[in-house]
Amino acid sequence: MILILGGTTEGRASVRIADEGSGPYYYSTKGSLQEIECAHGIRLTGGMDTASMETFCRENGIRLLIDAAHPFATALHQTVAKVSSSLQIPVIRYERRYPPRDTDLIWCDDYTDAIRKLEEQGIHRLLALTGVNTIAPLRPWWEKYPAWFRILKREESLTIATGQGFPIDHLLFYQNEDDAGEMMDRLQPDAIITKESGQTGYFIEKVAAARKRSIPVFVVKRPVLPETFYIVYGEDGLRKQIERLLPEFYPLHHGYTTGACATAAAKAALIALLSKKIQTESSITLPSGEMITLPVADTVWDGDSATCSVIKDAGDDPDVTNGSKIVARVAFSEEPSVVPIRFIAGPGVGTVTLPGLGLEIGGPAINATPRKMITEELAAVLKEHKESISNHNNPAETGTCALTVTISVPGGEELAAKTFNPKLGIVGGISIIGTSGIVRPFSTDAFIASIRKESEVAKAIGCTTLVINSGAKSERYLKTRYPELPPQAFVHYGNFIGETLKIASTLNFPQVVMGIMIGKAVKLAEGFLDTHSKKVVMNKTFLKETASEAGCPDTSIQQIETITLARELWQLFPPEEQTRFFSLLLKKCYNHCTPLLPQGKLLILLITEEGEIWK
Repeated sequence: MILILGGTTEGRASVRIADEGSGPYYYSTKGSLQEIECAHGIRLTGGMDTASMETFCRENGIRLLIDAAHPFATALHQTVAKVSSSLQIPVIRYERRYPPRDTDLIWCDDYTDAIRKLEEQGIHRLLALTGVNTIAPLRPWWEKYPAWFRILKREESLTIATGQGFPIDHLLFYQNEDDAGEMMDRLQPDAIITKESGQTGYFIEKVAAARKRSIPVFVVKRPVLPETFYIVYGEDGLRKQIERLLPEFYPLHHGYTTGACATAAAKAALIALLSKKIQTESSITLPSGEMITLPVADTVWDGDSATCSVIKDAGDDPDVTNGSKIVARVAFSEEPSVVPIRFIAGPGVGTVTLPGLGLEIGGPAINATPRKMITEELAAVLKEHKESISNHNNPAETGTCALTVTISVPGGEELAAKTFNPKLGIVGGISIIGTSGIVRPFSTDAFIASIRKESEVAKAIGCTTLVINSGAKSERYLKTRYPELPPQAFVHYGNFIGETLKIASTLNFPQVVMGIMIGKAVKLAEGFLDTHSKKVVMNKTFLKETASEAGCPDTSIQQIETITLARELWQLFPPEEQTRFFSLLLKKCYNHCTPLLPQGKLLILLITEEGEIWK
């Protein structure tokens, strides 16, 4: 059982991730004002001290704590740490994202330090954007000088403020984040004070409003968290830590793409090259902006290069690269280039030979998103280690290539034979892919991405007809029917009929031929554009209604109740009834599919078990 301590944006996000599991959990907030729906969560309200939290955890079998409370909830963090130590329960801290500490701001260790620095700077009029609970620690200031506090317009907040004896006419009520600038214009304060509250606390917006008006900004630093907490910065990182610490909570586990692994390995290799230190982990930023940390398997130096590797963890996705070593070698280079980083395909990484992938022909099969991730991470490392690279080529000054990055995957050439790469014209190895950095179990996103890539290749080589099919069996039959078409014209849709037709439409194929076998046809005819067996099964009631609509006799209609597999429909109806029944079935399939391909011609071919096209 999990206990989530929330009441924040991060708390709501934690609930979303916990609801992806199939088991119950507890979600606790100090107050009862936050409205939230928990699919599997049990809502708790009211604060807990160390003793009550420890008792609750013992009585309810809590095995994991998630601290998603406000960063300045210092007492709660300390309580969680004590309970964790006493009961040996691990703690995941869902932390906010914080911008780098800008030296133009006046940073304060705590409110006592803030008061001292306000005095030193000669500040007399202060606008406090720190919340109602900071009225008490800032009392020594506002008892001497004019100060205004912006608070939430709640009875509870007003009671706290007046209880401290703060003048009610100096209370400002929060409307939205744009109101801070309006308050600054109206009050003309000498300075504002705010907390290091991160992105979800609108820290950046507050600072920007003050800078626009040349108002000094005092910032109270966020409290230091206990070292024993496992820190995560987003929903993917949270889920991965829950999977690690409480494996049974989710029936299926997430993983990381080859692109994320290559990025982590490349960043670790550059840091190793500059620091000459062995790397054990590598923190990278996903396209979503979330930071994750991956373990680094090994570090090797060779002259002016360093190599690190990350073991690919695909979670429970049936990925052929799961467990593979993704290796990155980074070296400084003096070769002239118009790009700061030159990518090279090492052993096991494929080379592009056909257009349509958005990659240069003859170049490494490293997709655009991984390249962008690697480039941004390495650029950040170079910026941070300016002194370490003073003797190396600086691309910003010379316009030449600063680094070469070689990505390798031992055994990748053999793995590639099990992928779509041969049809895509990628030879010699696998592709380094991934648009999100995350692999979700039995990934719908990954399969649809592969459909799109195959279709783009078909378009790029000049195909005007796209032949989509459910798998190898139906494709074999269709290739016999269309021997003039190149292999790239044939694309597997698996179960994703609707998504494939949408892709064909966006790519403006003049004609799409869809081969379908009876098992998927009976689902499609009912309106299911995703025919996965986990989502939809053969509906005998629908089939009987269709047979009746087609004018089949009652004897045939009742026989539908006896079948267990859709393929048995081929033997159930006599020839004259087949024509009526299957014609209507196909018509229903067209009705659901043709709206998805408004500008193109669609031909649906119903394929029998013997490979014949039903007519």
